[in-house]
Amino acid sequence: MTVHFIGAGPGAPDLLTLRARDLIAASPICLYAGSLVPADILSHCPKGARVVNTAPLSLDQIIEECVQAHAQGLDVARLHSGDLSIWSAMGEQLRRLRDLGIPVSVTPGVPAFAAAAAALQTELTLPGLAQSVVLTRTPGRASAMPEGEDLANFARTGATLAIHLSIQNLNGVVGRLLPYYGADCPVAVVYRASWPDQRIIRGHLRDIGDRMDGSVTRTALILVGPALVGEGFEDSCLYAAAYDRRYRPQGDTSVWHGWSPEQEGTRHD
Repeated sequence: MTVHFIGAGPGAPDLLTLRARDLIAASPICLYAGSLVPADILSHCPKGARVVNTAPLSLDQIIEECVQAHAQGLDVARLHSGDLSIWSAMGEQLRRLRDLGIPVSVTPGVPAFAAAAAALQTELTLPGLAQSVVLTRTPGRASAMPEGEDLANFARTGATLAIHLSIQNLNGVVGRLLPYYGADCPVAVVYRASWPDQRIIRGHLRDIGDRMDGSVTRTALILVGPALVGEGFEDSCLYAAAYDRRYRPQGDTSVWHGWSPEQEGTRHD
């Protein structure tokens, strides 16, 4: 018996990994976050499966479901939206289950920021503009921010910011970022990325607040940074004709001409 923690992706039912699909289909019990996991994904559950919406349950009640399944020797598919590595509340469940000696597994899912970038049809790391993406949030009722994890500190890096769980604090986000990115810095708000009712609101730090109509109050990601424009950057060297690569050496005199497996780990393409 295993409790399989599964990232169910950002919303679109076909943005589910094959492993996730197969684990759901093989688990006679499915616990899912009903407010964020689309019902279509539950169609992969086997006939007669016990399907439980955990949205109204407490942590103790969720763990009790797993304890009962363990006693019966039944696998559990535990579905969370997006990817489990960020803001999934998986950590507290893992801690409890490990203390109880209940086996677990973790299957990654497509994260919301990746779905949002796909909706924008943009790369978040463009040469000369940004080579880092910061996944962060602002303080909320569920979790405070540790000291040092402040928007201003991240903004000083100039990285592309993917700000989660903060759409209700958009004005505060803009106020914190303006001194570092400037009024003309591009911003995109992506509401329910990959869902049928997905919406994209583009603007700049100076006007993104005015472009919002008040209808987006949750499940939206705020992306900030010069890379969002997709202009004003140089081509990377990766595919440049003169760039010497392990798989495309430039000639007999190239240090990488005649590369052998023994050289693995000495080259960074």
